[in-house]
Amino acid sequence: MASSLTLLMKTIFLVLIFVSFAISPATSTAPEECESESSNPCVNKTKALPLKIIAITTILISSMIGVGAPLFSRSVPFLRPDGNIFTVVKCFASGIILGTGFMHVLPDSFDMLSSKCLEDNPWHKFPFSGFLAMLSGLVTLVIDSMATSLYTSKNAVGIMPHGHGHGHGPANDVTLPTTKDDDHATAQLLRYRVIAMVLELGIIVHSVVIGLSLGATNDTCTIKGLIAALCFHQMFEGMGLGGCILQAEYTNMKKFVMAFFFAVTTPFGIALGIALSTVYKDNSPTALITVGLLNACSAGLLIYMALVDLLAAEFMGPKLQGSIKMQFKCFVAALIGCGGMSILAKWA
Repeated sequence: MASSLTLLMKTIFLVLIFVSFAISPATSTAPEECESESSNPCVNKTKALPLKIIAITTILISSMIGVGAPLFSRSVPFLRPDGNIFTVVKCFASGIILGTGFMHVLPDSFDMLSSKCLEDNPWHKFPFSGFLAMLSGLVTLVIDSMATSLYTSKNAVGIMPHGHGHGHGPANDVTLPTTKDDDHATAQLLRYRVIAMVLELGIIVHSVVIGLSLGATNDTCTIKGLIAALCFHQMFEGMGLGGCILQAEYTNMKKFVMAFFFAVTTPFGIALGIALSTVYKDNSPTALITVGLLNACSAGLLIYMALVDLLAAEFMGPKLQGSIKMQFKCFVAALIGCGGMSILAKWA
């Protein structure tokens, strides 16, 4: 059920990408200066390519470190998943995801869809970025709710087999209701799995988009600044996703697959941008509309997940509700995460 639902949602987003590329040229025209080559002295295709190769390598390593660190935290006693330190780290990572949505993805969408290279009607007459982000948040809520219902019905929470012996009579196949604690633990595990699945979807879409933009540009000044910023960005965002994957208690193979997809999406986006650099232009209407719409959708998803499924669930849970001191520590951690991403917004 998990794999099929994840595949379905990824397929939907891929279809949206291709549809956006298909309809954008037909729905927009641009002034000549928006299609012409930039006169920026930093634009140098020959020098940009080695920098892009460096970006692929460094961002891949940073992403692997970020998403992998939480998965190996069980071997570190003070970072065990049920400990206070791990809870504080989770809130820090959740703050990073929230900051990514508000300070990176959503502003980029507003900038792109309000560009002078797009026609006034309809792009300058309606706030598409805010509208799509709002709609994306609501759609994420529906997916979140439906996925939880599907998981719950599939796993039959509240019933577990007992007493299987060597005989074949009815007495040996008795099913007994579990305790309330067992029900709560199972339901919570299902929620963690839905959260990890939906969160990865939003992060993957965002990661491909930022990788595509970096790979397509030949501005060496921009690339140099982006490499360092994106390394930190992907590392900390990976920590947030890795923590969710750890709590979901997937098999080792599923953990590896989810971590792998996160780690390779930005490098894949860069490689795709390099391949399309001859036809893909950052300031063309096709690129502005496609990436702007995807950023708006991704922003709504990330903001919803960070606030509702991560921070609100943590702060309203029994551990933090039972300790004002822990609430304060987690709030400061989330604030630092948001603040860090806000600072990085100057460069990325």
